[in-house]
Amino acid sequence: MEGISALSSLDIPSLEGKVSDEEWAIRVDLACAYRMVAYYGWDDLIFTHLSARIPGPEHHFLLNPYQLMFEEVTASSLVKVDVHGNPVDPTPFITNPAGFTIHSAIHMAREDAQSVMHLHTPAGQAVSAHGEGLLPLTQTAMLVRGEVAFHEYEGVAVDLSERERLVADLAEKSLMLLRNHGTLAVGKSIGECFVKLYFFERACQAQIMALSAGDDLNHPPQGSPEITSEQGSAGLSVAANLLAWPALKRKAYRLDPSFAT
Repeated sequence: MEGISALSSLDIPSLEGKVSDEEWAIRVDLACAYRMVAYYGWDDLIFTHLSARIPGPEHHFLLNPYQLMFEEVTASSLVKVDVHGNPVDPTPFITNPAGFTIHSAIHMAREDAQSVMHLHTPAGQAVSAHGEGLLPLTQTAMLVRGEVAFHEYEGVAVDLSERERLVADLAEKSLMLLRNHGTLAVGKSIGECFVKLYFFERACQAQIMALSAGDDLNHPPQGSPEITSEQGSAGLSVAANLLAWPALKRKAYRLDPSFAT
């Protein structure tokens, strides 16, 4: 364990040129997402996961090394795992198969689930514990609220039978409040998944701030939340893939380009 714990991003051999160009591009995007989660303060020490599917019949996925902080994750340190969360190739890193239970269920059930991201932020946990979940108090909340599903808390997600219930609760939606636990997002790309998660987390944070300010809340006029939800469904994915994610990647490169190594 001493050798493992001493590893840092500086010790990790590059996999660029040793994996396909497609896999390398996915690795860079996912490492970027880990760094941006750390930048926004959404990480929870080494816990929670952001995952991505590698195209192909093998059902392989990329997952973070369990002992690295999100700010240390690089494209080459991401571990290729099977559907059970076990490493496919020899690696000096450890993974958390139990933590991959939620992700693997969604990846396997949804063809559009190229990326799955799960967080434990205080705001996300607080809203997940609220009886009504995400409230239509802000434009941000109204943009994503129609995509939010709910899954009741069943304990730490180590029971494989929970996967069926989780998938059934998510259905075709792309966001989920894991009750008394946290937030989850699904995307057709890593960028889309991250941007949807960003809106979701911002909406949760704003809700907690609004509720803590007192009871005199201004609620939007009848019909406005539904209209805004339709607008969000129509434009959020396009804005994420073409505009917001490329900008976020440029920001990540400015902050610390080592994620792409």
